Formats: sequence, structure tokens, C-alpha cells
Amino acid sequence: MTETPSSATPPSLTSLARGGGCGCKLDPAFLDRILADSPPLPLNPALLLDAATRDDAAVYKINDEMALVATTDFFAPVVDDPYDFGRIAATNALSDVYAMGAKPIFCLAVLGMPINVLPPETIRHILDGGRSVADSVGAPVAGGHSIDAAEPFYGLVALGLAHPDQILTNAGAKPGDVLILGKPLGVGVFSAAQKRGLLTPDDYDAMIATTTRLNTPGADLAGLTGVHAVTDVTGFGLLGHLSEMCRGSNLAARIDRTALPVFDGARRLLDQGVRTGASGRNWAAVEPYVTQTPDWSDSDRDMLCDPQTSGGLLVACTPDAAADVLAVFERHGHSAAVQIGQLEAGEPMISFSA
Repeated sequence: MTETPSSATPPSLTSLARGGGCGCKLDPAFLDRILADSPPLPLNPALLLDAATRDDAAVYKINDEMALVATTDFFAPVVDDPYDFGRIAATNALSDVYAMGAKPIFCLAVLGMPINVLPPETIRHILDGGRSVADSVGAPVAGGHSIDAAEPFYGLVALGLAHPDQILTNAGAKPGDVLILGKPLGVGVFSAAQKRGLLTPDDYDAMIATTTRLNTPGADLAGLTGVHAVTDVTGFGLLGHLSEMCRGSNLAARIDRTALPVFDGARRLLDQGVRTGASGRNWAAVEPYVTQTPDWSDSDRDMLCDPQTSGGLLVACTPDAAADVLAVFERHGHSAAVQIGQLEAGEPMISFSA
């Protein structure tokens, strides 16, 4: 292996990648074109959930009491600190297991690094950060796969277990359900600001705190009466993932714009013109499903389409269950969780109040 000389200063992680975090995801419209002619998966009664509904993970029924939840997620660096990058990537990957109502059991690492550019200790710190998160929830990294890549990327294959009758999907919402979002929006804006040297230390701390906060409430929500659908808000932004829930459930959504949680620093940076390239791609994909209001602004659009790395859970539940759902979030340290709207019978469109 070719190693960077010890006397050389390695480049920053984010400088080695064109994008970072969940903003690296292929945009929804391009993904549609890729998958348009894909043959259907073979019918298998044990495969409870596959890619057809674009849910957060696949689910395989092992027996009447147990189902295996499987997912993978990886991306390019969203921060320059290798340990923090590892923590963020692992937290993000495990989020998909929690979004299905499952508990993770073990993981496999997915690693690509330009080994002629980055020293071994930097790569080791990335792996250590990811391992620390996985170990904290009893889901050890048991192995994985690595390649020499032109751009750095890291993530996990995450496996979990759940009861087959308590799997949470993004397509089970009911008319009258309210929508609860577990984390504030703005991580994509923070990431873009960091690349431009505009992120303040306080904003950086806020970004690290939210992106390394595991979505553990999902496992408890699975057994809660009145919870009908859950997904996590990541690379397609709030509107993208909400539109998938609306289409999967064949319902319309109405969002209270004044209730949306947004980091103060992200609002300020948007006013300064900081935004991600992915927000525009996300908007192009979701625009047909959105009813705009007369006072709609570019900042509104960019924040609602901002790609969230390790974003919050989006929960659809009955109004009577909302207090219990919020209590679960609070118990797991997600004090920013808030009700942001509701679902209604109608075409799968998203509209806004206030």
C-alpha cells in the first residue's frame, strides 16, 4: 500500500469529494430513469418488503416472531474530522433500521479511500468513529469490504430484527393522521457552508449533535398504538420523503410552515445565499406533487428540499397518539421533535398553511 509521507499534510476530507453526506444521493428523477425498465423482483412470500415501495430497508420474514431488516448506506465526507465523519455515516446508516421499527444487531463496513492521498491513521479514525456508534447500540461492525477509490466514502450495511407484525413502513398512513418530525432541517445548508468556510463553531457543533443523534425512537414507536407510517428524512429532503409517504399511502399532506423546525444558523446562511446543488435537483423531482402558495420563496423551497444527512424520523400517527409519540422522542433525547402537519384523503399532493 502506498502511504502518504508522514511529513506531508493530508488534504481535508471534504476537499476530496464533489459532494458530501446524503447530498451525494442520485436525484429522484435520475433514479426513476435508471429503474424504469427494471424487471420485478421474484415473488417470495418471505420477502415482506422490497424496493418496490422505496422504503428505508428490505424486510425478510424468518418466522412468525422474527423478521430480518436489511439496509445499506454510505456517502462521501460531510465534515473534515475523520472520527466525526465515521460517526455521522454510521448514525445515518443505522437510522434506516430504526425507521422500520427494528433494533440493529450487527453491521458490515463499506469503505472506499484514495490510499495514495490519505494516511492510514485518517482512515483508521473514520472506522473508529463508525465503530463507536455501532457498539453503543450493541450492533458491532463484524467485517465489511474496502476498495481503493478516487473519492473517499464510508458507510454501513446494517441488519436488524423486528416482529413481522410491527414493521413500520412509509406507506401505511391513514386519513386524519398528524405528521411529526424528529429533527430540525438545515444540515445540507450547514454542509455547504462548511465547504465555503462560512460555518461558525456553534453551527458546526449543532450539525455534529444532530447528525450523530441516533434515531432510536423508531424501535419504541413500532409497538405504539396509532403509529401508522414512519420514514427518515435524508437525501431527498423533507418534501421528497414526504411525497413518497403520500404516494405510498395515497393521501394528501398539509404542512404548517410556521411549525417547521429549522436551525437558526441554517436560516441565516440561506439568507446569505448558501444552498446545496442537491436541493435544486430534489425540487425538480418533487415539484409536480407540491401546491405552492403565493408567498412561496426560493428560501422556502431550498430548505424544504435541503438534503438531510442523518435527518429526523417523519411519523404519521393518529391525533390521539401524538402526545405519546412526542414523549417517546423526548425520552430518547430528541427534544426538537414537533408536529408539522397532517394527512388527508385526496390526491398525493403536498400543500401548506400559514
